[in-house]
Amino acid sequence: MPLTKRQARVLEYVRGFIDEHGHCPSFEEIGLGVGLSSLATIHKHISTLEEKGYLKRGIHQSRSLELTPKFFREKKAAREAVPGLPLLGRIAAGAPVEAIENPETISLGDFTGKGDVYVLQVRGDSMIDDHILEGDFILVEKREKASDGEIVVALVNGQDATLKRIYREGAQVRLQPANATMSPIMVDASAVQVQGRVIGVLRRYERN
Repeated sequence: MPLTKRQARVLEYVRGFIDEHGHCPSFEEIGLGVGLSSLATIHKHISTLEEKGYLKRGIHQSRSLELTPKFFREKKAAREAVPGLPLLGRIAAGAPVEAIENPETISLGDFTGKGDVYVLQVRGDSMIDDHILEGDFILVEKREKASDGEIVVALVNGQDATLKRIYREGAQVRLQPANATMSPIMVDASAVQVQGRVIGVLRRYERN
């Protein structure tokens, strides 16, 4: 039986948490990560994922979750079956501009490994000190959260996407360029939505 959207989200959150922290999340952390407040509901999803063979855990231990070989086999099979990653548009590395969907694809499944990954092409030079140049293709892991200092695709005021390092400073968020000649963008935290974090850069040196 296929996973429901909520089950898949819980499973992917567990996978991402283990990758980032080296250990499994607690039920409370899973709830915060996927937007569920009921521990009973989280327990039900975890139990279902165990029954379907994607997770296993020790008895009465909330931090003993492990991903099973079945999970990794299906992830590998999915990567091999997908011919390419969606090229969704162009992303500003200067002032924010709207990211516009584009039907092109780039075949990078073997390169990206695990995760829900898409591709954007960089415009502007605000990230040059991080060796991200105009015309580069960035690989973005789709996420709604990111740690301070990570390079993210941030949506500002629900319409303008920009590529910056993110820092939370009280009620505000600082979107920091990697270019000494440019100033950071300061916005209310409520106006910023993380759409993903950068996991790689591709550059073609011979361009038409």
